Amino acid sequence: MIHWRRYFAELVGTAALLCAVIGSGIMATNLTDDIALQLLCNAVATGGALVALILIFAPVSGASFNPAVGIVGALLGEVSWKQTALYAVAQTVGGCLGAMTANIMFEHPVVELSTKAREGSNIYISEIVATVGLLLVIWGTIRANRSNLVPFTVAAWITGAYFFTSSTSLANPAVSIARSLSNSFAGIDPNSVPAFIAMQIIGAFLGYSIIRWIFVQESKS
Repeated sequence: MIHWRRYFAELVGTAALLCAVIGSGIMATNLTDDIALQLLCNAVATGGALVALILIFAPVSGASFNPAVGIVGALLGEVSWKQTALYAVAQTVGGCLGAMTANIMFEHPVVELSTKAREGSNIYISEIVATVGLLLVIWGTIRANRSNLVPFTVAAWITGAYFFTSSTSLANPAVSIARSLSNSFAGIDPNSVPAFIAMQIIGAFLGYSIIRWIFVQESKS
């Protein structure tokens, strides 16, 4: 049985997340020329949106909004690969709709492909680090029997990772695709997206291995 309500929740939640990511980036550049302040505005808005969205959608769909999270869940046997694939489609479609909505809100073209190249080994390594860290934060919080704190630990990681990674921590294949549709502060050149997704998938498998070694083994002992 396909639980369409779950997939719709993932679509809407990811769309809202991209509205926050793209919209806050555009607003920040409208308000100031200070790049550090622009990044701070973008990070804080994204973190705040994550807390709210995870809190309201987690009871319905789990509120992963991220195919990398789904991959790890499937590898751990917590969700099916079919659900993971359908979630990924919903998240990607939702993310693209959210990016386009943000463009419209700030009078940009509905689809405005980004010209912001994000390339280089340092940036690719950053995406692996950002993705692995995100996954460890999620499963570490859950294994500590503090699932109610996941919205806050995830938001804390993403907000911090905006500043300590050279890639500004996309850590999400659906978000990477969606952000290519906005030629704005938070955008990414479509040509840079495949490498980002590859690094995020590598991060997912590496994160899975670490989670199994640290948290799954601990829960069995």
